Amino acid sequence: MREPNFFVVGAPKAGTTSLYHYLAQHPDIYMSPMKEPCYFSKEIRSEHFEPSLRKKAIQLEADCRQYVCGPMDQKLSGGIVRDWSDYQRLFAAATTQRAVGEASVIYLTSKTAAEAIASRLPHARIIMVLRSPVERAFSQYLHYVSDGLVRLSFRDHVRSCLRHSGEGLGVHEPFLEMGFYAEQVQRYFNRFPRERIGIWIYEETKAHPVEFMREVFDFLRVDSSFTPDMSKRYHEPQIARNVKANHILRRLGLWQMLKRMTPTPIRSSVRNAVYRPTGSMTMKPEDRALMLEFYRSDIHMLEGILKRELHAWLA
Repeated sequence: MREPNFFVVGAPKAGTTSLYHYLAQHPDIYMSPMKEPCYFSKEIRSEHFEPSLRKKAIQLEADCRQYVCGPMDQKLSGGIVRDWSDYQRLFAAATTQRAVGEASVIYLTSKTAAEAIASRLPHARIIMVLRSPVERAFSQYLHYVSDGLVRLSFRDHVRSCLRHSGEGLGVHEPFLEMGFYAEQVQRYFNRFPRERIGIWIYEETKAHPVEFMREVFDFLRVDSSFTPDMSKRYHEPQIARNVKANHILRRLGLWQMLKRMTPTPIRSSVRNAVYRPTGSMTMKPEDRALMLEFYRSDIHMLEGILKRELHAWLA
């Protein structure tokens, strides 16, 4: 049975879902049908979630167990896989592909994943895509709003996260912690040879996507002349025009039902009426300034670790 030999470890909200799908198109790459099994992050277990989410986390673990014991003929965005034998099943369909991987972006934030991966698979290659921590936090917030998990303004949500520290995994934690890259990157530098860690800056990958994919394919030692279809961006947030109504409908489980009841010919018109245009919800300048001060010292530490300047993040 094949085992993974590379990992996309993060950062969250840095285009990793799109990267996962682009990698999966390559004939010499096998990607786990479950994008984020989270196996090597021992923090991602049902008992570590905040009380209000623990029941859902327990059900997610059970659903994942059922999934890996089935045909796995449909891709799953993520889950919680606890057992090594279950984790191995995710790669059972891999045959002669040179590169075999998965993309659990919590592995970057996790304090246990780097050591766990190195102990089990010391020759693995590590892929990181780092995004401005300020922009990363706001993008995460937009997804929470889109999913009906948060109704507060961005600033109020940040304040709420600072108050809720230590209460368990959820929308408050590790929301801010995900942007402290310096320690996270250093953990991998401590465990893996530098030549087996590939690090890219998200803003640069968006500007030059074809070159980025060629570099990633080169890093994975597969044919870099292959060009995946990158016309689609994955996992982008859709923000409802009425955030409060969106929150209530999703909490009551009515949102999916309403989507199914909407006739196909008018779905596009309904979608335009319900959701704001992409990119219409932006961060206030004063919020950006506060978040930049919050992350500034860590960005400077990261510059030292990477031995490169990150002026665009500090502007």
